[in-house]
Amino acid sequence: MSVSSRDALRAALMYGGLSLLWLLSTDYLLTSYFDGSEQLTRWQRMNGYIWVLFSAVMIFLVRARLFRFLGDGADLKRQREDQERLRQAGAVFDCTREGVLVSDRSGVIVHVNRALVEITGYTPEEVLGRRPSMFKSGRHGPEFYQAVFKSLQDHGDWHGEIWNRRKSGEIYPQWQTVRAITDAKGQVSHYVAVFSDISAIKKSQTDLVRLAHHDPLTDLPNRLLFTDRAEQALAFSRRHNCGCALLLIDLDHFKIINDSLGHNVGDLLLKAVGDRLQSVFGKNFTVARLGGDEFAVLAESCAQVAQAVVMAQQVLELMKGAFEVDKHPLFVSASIGISVFPGDALNAEQLLRNADSALFKAKSAGREGYALYTEELTTHAQYRVEVASDLRRALERHELRVFYQPVHDLSTSRLIGVEALVRWEHPQRGLLAPGEFIPVAERTGLIAEIDAWVLEQACLQMKQWQSSGIHLSFVAVNISSRLFTRPELYTLVSTVLTDTGLDPALLELEVTESAVMEDSHVALEQMHRLRALGLRLAIDDFGTGFSSLLRLKQLPVQKLKIDQGFVAGLPEDNDDAAIVRAVIALAQSMGLQVHAEGIEQVEQAQFLLDFNCDLGQGYWFGRPMPAKELDWQRAPAIRP
Repeated sequence: MSVSSRDALRAALMYGGLSLLWLLSTDYLLTSYFDGSEQLTRWQRMNGYIWVLFSAVMIFLVRARLFRFLGDGADLKRQREDQERLRQAGAVFDCTREGVLVSDRSGVIVHVNRALVEITGYTPEEVLGRRPSMFKSGRHGPEFYQAVFKSLQDHGDWHGEIWNRRKSGEIYPQWQTVRAITDAKGQVSHYVAVFSDISAIKKSQTDLVRLAHHDPLTDLPNRLLFTDRAEQALAFSRRHNCGCALLLIDLDHFKIINDSLGHNVGDLLLKAVGDRLQSVFGKNFTVARLGGDEFAVLAESCAQVAQAVVMAQQVLELMKGAFEVDKHPLFVSASIGISVFPGDALNAEQLLRNADSALFKAKSAGREGYALYTEELTTHAQYRVEVASDLRRALERHELRVFYQPVHDLSTSRLIGVEALVRWEHPQRGLLAPGEFIPVAERTGLIAEIDAWVLEQACLQMKQWQSSGIHLSFVAVNISSRLFTRPELYTLVSTVLTDTGLDPALLELEVTESAVMEDSHVALEQMHRLRALGLRLAIDDFGTGFSSLLRLKQLPVQKLKIDQGFVAGLPEDNDDAAIVRAVIALAQSMGLQVHAEGIEQVEQAQFLLDFNCDLGQGYWFGRPMPAKELDWQRAPAIRP
């Protein structure tokens, strides 16, 4: 009998006994009360006894049923709670993105979730009843799995990276956690493995490593990886007593393509150049993009400089073919600097630096060529670095000076204007001509700041001359291509004219032909804005660039300046004479003034005058000099 039944019987007997006692007491009282005169019948007494027994039995039955009902209700509630928890656990088991595998103590798979099916490609029927070894990739040796089992035995779990195989045969990485499950007696009953596919994470890590060492546009090694490979190549060369060579390649006038066709086309061209270089150079070469339009080729086991020269010539020939880019047949040339080990450098840094010096020499020599590194280039490179450093301080210390070269009317020999030219009063080297520091200023970006300073000084000086009664038609100021392409040039000129109070008609800005034609659309817009200020515009060094006559007639210029390179050969050189005559005729047909520079002999002046050139300047008329030393006297007549 259960505990609850015994409690019910005990309660029933108790209540029955109390009922019987109550009945007997009642019977006694009734008998005493009636004192025998009014006797209770036997049937009445029996009826009372029966009622007591019936009540006891009913109490027993009701109490037993009540306790059973209450007990069954509690069990049912606990059962429903357990079922709900199992349902929730099952939902989590099936919905989790991690694959889950459950095996018995012998390693036989007894349960898998939906994520495992999706990750591995196997159906539950193909997995259940088999062992986890079915997923082995073959990438791990026995020692790896022994370490896993030892960790499970010693600690009850293991976690780490493991490579497994999908049903398709693909090997992929997992991050897996395996835990041993014990029963009430502490014995292992199951193993649970939870894993996630980390292929995407691994790919991202690989991509990041590649991006750190490769150029994202061309997929070639970048400067970091190239330097590392150069160091390795040099170490190999030292061990085997052989040489290697570095070719530094820079595309000529690449900015024109970027500005005229857009950076997208420029990027496609860079990629095409990289592909062409890589297709030509084989296994023992490293082709890299170091940045911008600069590429490099590292040749291992290059014993002689002559071999490096042959490679450079091969690159130049390679660049001559058209590049089909976005349906545009593009042509681009290159300049190459060559440095070799061990003759020119002892480490990768020196090799790159010396190749850069040689590249600068190649560009200075006219581009589309190559140059070898020499010791003189190192001296020149060091000089450029020192000049760049000193030049920054020169602006702060006011070491720059403005000299003025007279410009004469060829027909009257009268001085009608001046050209402002910058000089540098170096504290150690003395007075430096523009050719000694302007190229460095252009390379470092200081040229724009120098131009702005010269413009302000020239306008101030012109205003002083006007105030003192010296009346000139113009003061000419050269504007570098770097400053000319900047939108702030208009603001700069406008501010200087306002601050100095100079009449804009007395200011003439000279821009080189190459700067104007480099981006004709931007140049045209810039020139129209400047002309709106009321000043004059001239194209300097005309004939040295690649002018388009169609573009030229659209430019709001008033003067063409003939480059001194064409004047130097006059009047004997027939080619120079023909070019000068053509330029004068072109200018006259377009209603432009013609200004020749570099006149050093009277015969040159006479030739120019004979063909109706308007203005001239040069040493025959006067050298550049400070404003206070300028000779205001009329120059000697060209025709006696």
